[in-house]
Amino acid sequence: MTQVVVVIGAGSIGQAIARRVSVGKNVLLADLRQDNVDAAAKVLSDAGFEVSTAIVDVSSRESVHALVETATAIGSISGLIHAAGVSPSQASPATILKVDLYGTALVLEEFGNVIARGGSGIVIASQSGHRLPALTPEQDKSLATMPTEALLALPMLQPDQVIDPLHAYQISKRGNSLRVKAEAVRWGKRGARVNTISPGIVITPLARDELTGPRGEGYRNMIERCPVGRAGTPDEVGAVGALLMGPDGSFITGSDFLMDGGVTASYWYGELAPKAAEHSP
Repeated sequence: MTQVVVVIGAGSIGQAIARRVSVGKNVLLADLRQDNVDAAAKVLSDAGFEVSTAIVDVSSRESVHALVETATAIGSISGLIHAAGVSPSQASPATILKVDLYGTALVLEEFGNVIARGGSGIVIASQSGHRLPALTPEQDKSLATMPTEALLALPMLQPDQVIDPLHAYQISKRGNSLRVKAEAVRWGKRGARVNTISPGIVITPLARDELTGPRGEGYRNMIERCPVGRAGTPDEVGAVGALLMGPDGSFITGSDFLMDGGVTASYWYGELAPKAAEHSP
């Protein structure tokens, strides 16, 4: 039976992971925008991969379920790479919560119902989730386990509590890693694994939007003053994704892998702390 790797968010990071884990499998590329899907499909097809495409809105249960049905019609879903999302410079707090937090919970739920035994998944979160102050145990548990359709009704997520796009982004990304931790238990009952990668500033079109946006100065400051002293590349994220999704990562599930060149370390304990990072992305 054909094995399928579903890539949601057809950008540079999703493609980089897919190239490492999809040889001999069908890559189902899904994105909100047709031009993104078409461009990624051409690159991967020209590189010898078998590619199918679909349009998906991760904030819509109907749309995500339709993607699941498209994937299962092709074959057995052995991999999920969820790299879709919006950044603080691209959307309002409400949209960020709907896409990045609710949408991720929805994808994990729907694909967790069909993931094949031996399958694995990756959710791309962000270093931003690691700069959000500690939540209460009750808040952590709610973000991790609240039924998907009730998630956005949590008191901590209401407009009077989340008024800034950056805060919405940070809490969404923290929520992603918590959600994956809880979903790993459910996925494990199917013999499958799921993990989160939290990249720092990786040079992609989205990152370039941030570097030239209202928080660009903060981004550039992070790059210059972090221990590694540079931004990352999609291929570096791809290498970690390949580890987590491949046989060498078979004992890893429910984990979050922070790879940010040391930005978070410097934010808490180094040159980026504390005032220099108070308003950084």
